[in-house]
Parts: sequence; C-alpha cells; structure tokens
Amino acid sequence: MSPSPKDPLPDLDPFDIFDTEAARLDRFFSGLDEEGWNRPSRAAGWSVRDVLGHLAGEELYNHACLDDDLDGFSAMLRREGVEGGFNAFNDWCVRRRRDLPVEEVLQEWREANGATRARMRALGRDASLPTLAGPYPVGRQTFHYDSEYATHADDVGAPVSEEEADDRAWWRARVAVFVLEEQGSQAQVEPTAERIWVHAYDTTTQLPVPVFVEATVGRLPDDYPIDRRVRAALRCLA
Repeated sequence: MSPSPKDPLPDLDPFDIFDTEAARLDRFFSGLDEEGWNRPSRAAGWSVRDVLGHLAGEELYNHACLDDDLDGFSAMLRREGVEGGFNAFNDWCVRRRRDLPVEEVLQEWREANGATRARMRALGRDASLPTLAGPYPVGRQTFHYDSEYATHADDVGAPVSEEEADDRAWWRARVAVFVLEEQGSQAQVEPTAERIWVHAYDTTTQLPVPVFVEATVGRLPDDYPIDRRVRAALRCLA
C-alpha cells in the first residue's frame, strides 16, 4: 500500500528500519557472555539483560494491539497486580524475567518480535492499529518502535558502523520532529544540513543531529549545557 498524502515520512520505510534495528540487537545479544549480560546499560537501573527482558515483555502489549485485545491486556495487568501505567508494566516485565534462563528470554523476544514485525508489515503503513491512546496508523506506530529499538541498541552498546551512523541519526531526528509536532511540543524545531535549531521559551538553541536525537529520547547527560525547560520540551520518545 502506498503512503497517504498525510504520511509525515513518505520516503522512509518504517518496516525496513524495524527489521534493521531488530537484527542489530539480535546480533549483539547473540554474542554476549555472562559478564556482558550483567553489564549495566545506559537505561537507568537496568542491566543489558534487563533491556532484553523489557523488549521481550513489551511484546505482550504489541500483540494485544495487533490482536485488538487491549481489554484482555488490561485484565492481565490487573490479575498480576500491575498498577502505575507503562512504567509499572516495564518494571514488571523486567522483574518476571530476571530469574529465567537468558536463552529462554532471548528466544521469547525473537519469536514475538518477529511476529510483530511481520504482522505490522502485512497490515501496511496506512492501516489503523488499536492502541491504549486510541486508533493510530501502523506506519507511525512502527516509527515509534524503530526509535525505541535504536535507543535500546545504543543503551546496550550494540555496534553501529561508520557507514550507517549519519543516515541512522537523520531518520531518528526526522521521526522525533514529527512526534514533537504531533504532541504539540513547546519546542519548535528547524532542521538544517548539519544541525537542528530549537526555538522554545524565547530561546534559540542549535544542536548537532546526534545530540538532538539523544535529547528526544531522554539520554542527554545531566551536565549537558541546555536549558532545563528546553530539555523537557524535547523529550518525546522516552
């Protein structure tokens, strides 16, 4: 199915990107030893293994959306005593997998995510997907997944080649720009060839593309010199 006129990123294929980032994570996870699994990740409070547990667990939500069974998903959370929104769900997903053999969790993620990617691609980018926030285009939802997978790949240190780094940073920046607009952020952004200009709260800040991406996913170092209000306004994908 061809992109609709309202598609914010018609020249990018969200499904190909999803496949690429999932493959990056799979290659990285496949080569880890016990020390590697236990190493702290960049995601606060999570080890590399915990990131895998999170990715495996969130497929429960992804499949509930694909199955149009969000009522069943919510009922499952109630049975498990999970309260507090997605943060509580993410914590539960990680905790319940910490005592399982890591090979089992890795296989769970591979199978469940493989099914998610195939089903999203089969639906096509213009189809509508039920989510807890309401119906949402499959293509746009896939771009959200793309960003999350790229973020977690960076969190665990999965390699990115020099040849792909610039293009990867730019698609992530473009996804963030449309999400900021979609959310009605206080930050107005203006991409140029090498930088992103950010206008917010009567200030103008110029950020290198990789730094802008880090800001939008909540991974900027605490000591990075940026107005705290602008930092908060840019965080849209974490």
